[in-house]
Amino acid sequence: MTKAVTKVEELRPLSQAMRALRRDIHAHPELAFEENRTAAIVAKELAGYGIDVHTGLAKTGVVGTLRAGKGMRSIGLRADMDALPMQEHNHFEHRSRNDGKMHACGHDGHTAMLLGAAKHLAATKRFDGVVHFIFQPAEEGGGGGREMVEQGLFDRFPVEAVYGMHNWPGMAVGEFAMRPGPMMASSDTVEIIVRGRGAHGALPHHGADPITAGAAIVQSLQTIVSRNLDPIDTAVISITQFHGGDAWNVIPAEVVLRGTVRAFREQTQTMIEKRIREIAENIAIAHGARAEVHYKRQYPALENSAAETRFCADVARELSGADRVNANFPPIMASEDFAFMLLAKPGCYVFTGNGTADQHAGGCMLHNPGYDFNDEALPVGAAYWVSLVEKALPAA
Repeated sequence: MTKAVTKVEELRPLSQAMRALRRDIHAHPELAFEENRTAAIVAKELAGYGIDVHTGLAKTGVVGTLRAGKGMRSIGLRADMDALPMQEHNHFEHRSRNDGKMHACGHDGHTAMLLGAAKHLAATKRFDGVVHFIFQPAEEGGGGGREMVEQGLFDRFPVEAVYGMHNWPGMAVGEFAMRPGPMMASSDTVEIIVRGRGAHGALPHHGADPITAGAAIVQSLQTIVSRNLDPIDTAVISITQFHGGDAWNVIPAEVVLRGTVRAFREQTQTMIEKRIREIAENIAIAHGARAEVHYKRQYPALENSAAETRFCADVARELSGADRVNANFPPIMASEDFAFMLLAKPGCYVFTGNGTADQHAGGCMLHNPGYDFNDEALPVGAAYWVSLVEKALPAA
């Protein structure tokens, strides 16, 4: 039996308990900063393992602290707890009981895996130092990671490095992926209010049509990436909302456009914000209207530190084998507020396989109403956390 199989098999006896926890959390999803039931479960489980529990950070955040040996070195392991505001379309027994709320990103699985690892580490204590188990609220747009850091997470629970993990559909269970440097994009929001002059739909010359101006703005914004951005750089501008008008024969006085901007460099974000303002304001003027732009920087790009990424790749290789670890995974345009923790401390964020289509029923991507976390990944993720702790804080 290989070492990789041995570590996963060592955690496999906890599979049923993790599965039960995961499915219970899945059936009772809670949105950002409302994870009261989930946080209570996490706190109760940690206390039951003999781990010191701290609650209330960022409202519903939970941190468990476990010490072993005499070492003073410490690391942080993070899992997210919140669900998404969307309706689940699954019909299995553990489907969401909360209308309009769903664990469509696997945070139920992340929470269960970290709890499983915490239970095992508390029982074995084959490490020397301090582990902080960080259960974060409000990853899905609420900025819970930022709130925890700003409220003193790393002042109260000092760490030399912090680590995160997310499931990834389409990767086989047991596979891992990571990369040094930018791995996930920043996430900004933009709102453009175009104000014109309302008129009868049959008499457009009496008004200043904000719909026409808005449509021109939407099309022209795409030239920022194609004509203002260095082709070697990467960014996405997606206008995802266009609201205006209530009647068939009335040109409205204003329309509202909203969308998202993704990039990997702060300089790129700055350039895009500047060009959005210039394009929106000047096109509106050309149509006899005016534009008001609200641009908000939400999450920074997630950047893994080089040393910690090499370390995590080594942990994953020892766990699953070198052929199942991609240490140069292509960066993706989705975002993650674990980025705020990586701005404060060095660390690494990895993807772990949630199964290919033939491994996992449904096999759909994240944020899909038919998504479900793959329970077969639970002992693998827990084993990764345990291996990481034992390798980062080796017992004397």
